[in-house]
Amino acid sequence: MRNLPSSPGVYLMKDSLGGIIYVGKSKCLRKRVQSYFTASKSHTPKIKKLVNHVRSIDHITTDTEFEALMLECEFIQDIKPMYNRRMKNPLAYTYLEIRQKDGLRRIEITNQPNFEEGTLCYGPYTASKNAMERAIQGIQECLKIACNQSAATHTPCLNYSIGLCFGMCFGGESAKKYEQLMDRFIALLNGADKSLYDEIEQSMLSAAEQFDFERAAKYRDYMTAMNFILKKEEVLGFTAESSNIVVAEHIDDEKMKIFLIKRSTILKSITFNMEEMSPEQLRLEIKSLIRSEFTGRDAVLNTRVMREEIDRAQIIFSYLRSNGSKHMLVPEDWTTTGDSSDLDQALEHLVSEVLE
Repeated sequence: MRNLPSSPGVYLMKDSLGGIIYVGKSKCLRKRVQSYFTASKSHTPKIKKLVNHVRSIDHITTDTEFEALMLECEFIQDIKPMYNRRMKNPLAYTYLEIRQKDGLRRIEITNQPNFEEGTLCYGPYTASKNAMERAIQGIQECLKIACNQSAATHTPCLNYSIGLCFGMCFGGESAKKYEQLMDRFIALLNGADKSLYDEIEQSMLSAAEQFDFERAAKYRDYMTAMNFILKKEEVLGFTAESSNIVVAEHIDDEKMKIFLIKRSTILKSITFNMEEMSPEQLRLEIKSLIRSEFTGRDAVLNTRVMREEIDRAQIIFSYLRSNGSKHMLVPEDWTTTGDSSDLDQALEHLVSEVLE
């Protein structure tokens, strides 16, 4: 461990047979790996068990933290180490489906999506099926659509008697009201109409103003459930729409690295010495890379983010949303049209940010 560098990278922990049992990443390899072997009451049972099985540690250094994040993801997906839970089990991915069932649209959570015509499918999400079901249950209780009958029977369900169902099971006007609510919920998932979320927030604020803190807390929990679903959908939507991305990351005070990403795949990375280049030269070099790497690539015809991409998509989305990230999105027409004014303007902004 004393030979480990204080640089970003990935570490691979091995057992007595040389098998890789855990993969991790860090901005500082030495500090992170040493933390495993420092006596600490804060270590979880999982960490203690892992440390007892480790016999050797390999490492791979990277220039930047972003590279370490992506490399860790690649190793976990390929090797599936026994102590890495994330990214290794296909059943860890869940989908939200809205399908017609017995005359009404129903919300279901599944590990095996059905993309048949007429079924709306959202995901994949990295949350467990249980976590997704709890979130949906909270949303249904909030909207009072937690009906526990599978069809409109014109008789009240059990949840109707305790105020969790407003009576969609009766059919008629109540069923129409339910379908209107489902239209608004779908619009919320699609990012087209946020009014349903705003109404719940307003109910929470009104309850708080009336000093009904118990009711306000319930609405807060309902909003947390909605945010849980919407945050994951934001990741997926961003990845599907943002097919070309340029990321700039500092290596040190003199050098920076440029990454060209198509959806969730790094196409190319190149290091620049900022001391040896003027801002104009840097812009021209990056522009040349954009035109050469993004132009002529197969278009992303299927905008759905599949389960193989979701972990990389989450890493890229979270990283680009972090305070230290310098990046720009490159629409397809910027790489193909003769007019480069929009591209030049975006590059000027990116380079000025990097050189600050």
